Amino acid sequence: MARTKSTKPARAEQASGEEAPNPVWFKPVMFGFMLLGLAWIIVFYVSQGKLPIADLGSWNILIGFGIAFVGFLMTTRWR
Repeated sequence: MARTKSTKPARAEQASGEEAPNPVWFKPVMFGFMLLGLAWIIVFYVSQGKLPIADLGSWNILIGFGIAFVGFLMTTRWR
């Protein structure tokens, strides 16, 4: 008795160097960091240095850029 070939296509094997796609939460967190950093800097300028943390003074700019930079670093791992 001869076997008939299946009409289903063969499943493509994942290459060993390829990694799985990002989890669902990755993109919102990435954009969240970028927007939070931007908002931190805008609040600092609009409040004339009184907010978000007045005791830090101009370090608030570095904190805002640092938070946004984390988001930009996450873009390198986005698939």
